[in-house]
Amino acid sequence: MHFPTQSSPFIRPKNTVTKMMLHVLLALVPALIAYVWYFGWGIVINLGIATITALLCEFLALRLQNKPGLPALGDLSVVVTAILIAFCLPPLTAWYVTVIAVAFAVLLAKHVYGGLGYNIFNPAMAGYVVVLISFPQELTVWLPPRGVDLGLDSVSFGQTLSYVLSGSLPTPASLDAVTSATPLDLLKTDLGEMRTMSEIKTHPIFGSQGAHGWEWINNYIAIGGIYLMFMKVIRWHIPVAVLASLAVMAGMFNMFDPDHYAKAGFHIFSGAAILCAFFIATDPVTAATSNMGRIIYGIGIGVLIYVIRNWGGYPDAVAFAVLLMNMCVPLIDYYFKPRVYGHGKSKTKKAKS
Repeated sequence: MHFPTQSSPFIRPKNTVTKMMLHVLLALVPALIAYVWYFGWGIVINLGIATITALLCEFLALRLQNKPGLPALGDLSVVVTAILIAFCLPPLTAWYVTVIAVAFAVLLAKHVYGGLGYNIFNPAMAGYVVVLISFPQELTVWLPPRGVDLGLDSVSFGQTLSYVLSGSLPTPASLDAVTSATPLDLLKTDLGEMRTMSEIKTHPIFGSQGAHGWEWINNYIAIGGIYLMFMKVIRWHIPVAVLASLAVMAGMFNMFDPDHYAKAGFHIFSGAAILCAFFIATDPVTAATSNMGRIIYGIGIGVLIYVIRNWGGYPDAVAFAVLLMNMCVPLIDYYFKPRVYGHGKSKTKKAKS
């Protein structure tokens, strides 16, 4: 009589990579709608360019390695990378900047290390940092959010598409007439000119907590992040550690000198701190693997965001904080190993107890 045997694993996880990525894409939809409402259609154009570039680069990398393209393209991980990059870029970003960021993320940050599951650095942040350093001026000019009157001209869909494809606006519009600095960049510049926080906050671009428009976008990003936790795609440790450590750092310095250090709410609801906490730092490949390791990893990112924002050269700092902590993950995992499934505490801990 023949008894069929089955090799391990005998218990298979319910989540697949494709299912997890679909949840991530779904969770970003409310924030995307809010983004379009406040900053126009530029992000949709960036999303299209980034996604097409990512799929082509992924297919090219797989062909060069003699690997089948369809299974990897179908897991949607490269689409998530493209969308995270598009979320970080200004609405008026020339097409070649987006292409360079995505190509570096997929070809070098991901496939040079062996592809999905083997990369050391977060691909989206690695690609973003490359264009942030290479094209600093292009990445610091943003459109003012809807509802904020800065005396600037509005930009239509046609003008946005023209700028993305050609790198210039149709005459008679000029880039200086339609764009402004980001709130974090404005804050850093004004503090450098010895203005106080109470004076800086009178600028119309600032809202009740963070930056006007960004507050609502970040709220919807947070809702998407909570959805991911509810669906067990991510765990709470990294988001809570990132936001709590950033809030504690900001709160301490604000209590010490409120005229020169912004409140915790401003740091959380301005820029990409919430996007980082829920969607970037939680990348399962490049983050720490144990619960305690995730908390330490998240705290490191939150502290680095605050340090670089206040005393570094880049106002947002999220990408650098994530990449720096990616470097620390092997060390964190060495000291904080996750419990092996089916095993109890280590012998050392049992002996102490």
